[in-house]
Amino acid sequence: MAIRIVRLGSPRAAREGLRLGTVRRPPRGVRKDDYAKLNYYDLWLPDLAPSAKLVAQAQKNWEGFAKAYRREMKLPAADRLLGLLAAMSQHADFSVGCYCEDEQRCHRSVLRELLGEHGARLA
Repeated sequence: MAIRIVRLGSPRAAREGLRLGTVRRPPRGVRKDDYAKLNYYDLWLPDLAPSAKLVAQAQKNWEGFAKAYRREMKLPAADRLLGLLAAMSQHADFSVGCYCEDEQRCHRSVLRELLGEHGARLA
């Protein structure tokens, strides 16, 4: 059992499980009924997405973005959600992701670290 960190819209891996979209906005031009069929996500989890203000900062200052995103994820609701996902990873396979092409310049790279720090099993 583990969490996979994925690019939304990419083909699903075997035994990937439920796909959670940690993005601010749903995919443009895609009907809600088609999100899962087109490999975006099964459930939308915007509570783990960076704020709109931070998304603009990511392009200009990656290190500042990563620190600020970590601060946002320390807020009680986000921290509890990270703990829940970490605990669930001990018992189920699922994935979390974002649309960004390059994981190293995407919040999902920081999210991977945060989940690990919360004790999640990562694939």
